[in-house]
Amino acid sequence: MANWGLFIGINQYKRLKPLKCAKQDAVEMARYCRDEINFDEVFLFTDESDPITAPNGSQQETKPTYTNLMAFLQDFFESQRLETGDNFWFFFSGHGLRHQGQDYLVPSEGHPTLIERTTIPLNYVTQRLRRCGADNIILFLDACRNENDFSNKSVGWQKQQGVITIASCSPTEESYEIPELQQGSFTYSLLEALRIQGENNCATVERLCNRLRERIPEINRQHNKPPQTLHSIVEPNYKNHLILLPKQATLADIGLLREEALDLEGDGRLEEAKQLMRRVLALDPTNPKVLKVYDRITLKLAQQPVPPSPKTEPINRESAKTITETPKPAAQPEIELKSAKGIDYRNLEDLLKRQQWKQADDETARVMLQVANRTNEGWLRVENIDNFPCEDLRTIDQLWVKYSGGRFGFSVQAKIYRELGVQRCYF
Repeated sequence: MANWGLFIGINQYKRLKPLKCAKQDAVEMARYCRDEINFDEVFLFTDESDPITAPNGSQQETKPTYTNLMAFLQDFFESQRLETGDNFWFFFSGHGLRHQGQDYLVPSEGHPTLIERTTIPLNYVTQRLRRCGADNIILFLDACRNENDFSNKSVGWQKQQGVITIASCSPTEESYEIPELQQGSFTYSLLEALRIQGENNCATVERLCNRLRERIPEINRQHNKPPQTLHSIVEPNYKNHLILLPKQATLADIGLLREEALDLEGDGRLEEAKQLMRRVLALDPTNPKVLKVYDRITLKLAQQPVPPSPKTEPINRESAKTITETPKPAAQPEIELKSAKGIDYRNLEDLLKRQQWKQADDETARVMLQVANRTNEGWLRVENIDNFPCEDLRTIDQLWVKYSGGRFGFSVQAKIYRELGVQRCYF
């Protein structure tokens, strides 16, 4: 799983009152993600942040102006750079507003009377972030400032489809900076919560939000600030159990995520179920029950009918008609059934041709035991796997990959495990 983050903190505004702690909020969040939980990519936009290299190799300024932020959202999210199971954290500390039912983030030169021309709609931000390919996008928004000159200060109330939104205060409240802490109460509480170790940690979205709902008001009371209550929208709802900090996750956390995946499978939402099970697999890679559930869901997806595709076919020189046909798979070369131990793989091939997956799985286990001379024992030892003949392993893998359309096979499973960061695992 890859983890990326974009962190924006704006103190200096040309037409609005400056803030004192927004820049530090973003700097501390970026530092935490880069140095403490080892994010793969961290992008920082503040009044004094360094330039970054754009996808085309050019240098891009990171001063949080409208032009720079829009250029980043355009250039870095024009093509998919992450995959299912990856995470993207978006953090914004600065001015924000709600205008005609829409949430807006205000860049450094935002104008109070030119909202639609100088501010960035939050739903545009999420649209661009979703293009990156990550299926877990979390917004952390501290943009309901008490220093705001806009008449409507609430940000984070608008539902963002498929996105987790954690906003610094409820719609009728304001968000406060704490000069003594050199941070806003939201970001201070957020970092404090993320760093909690042990059984009371905040590894999941649900526990993090519950902690912030208690802690932010406490911080405000201690520093004589008005009430401020966390506001969160989790879309879809099952992502309340999403694990944000894998190294702190408990077995109970993994179990809840697995149960959510099973519920989605029962509801027929197989793609979502597979996404969750990939995360469970990353957290518990040696559990055979987890792999079994993942394979079962993948198998169900493989058995779903291929939707027909439209095809335009000319009738004569003047006209054409659109017909519907199911695409035919390209012919694949025959597999040579090689075996260093003289094993006959024709029965396995026949079962796979007829897509009798369960019987083919049993046949695979039988021939692998036969290859390793472990039929009587009924199981393989580590040394049997390490010394398994490459010819036989390749034959079995090629058969599964060919007849499942690339969905099953040792090489397919190995690719998934490598993507999940698993160094060594036997199937």
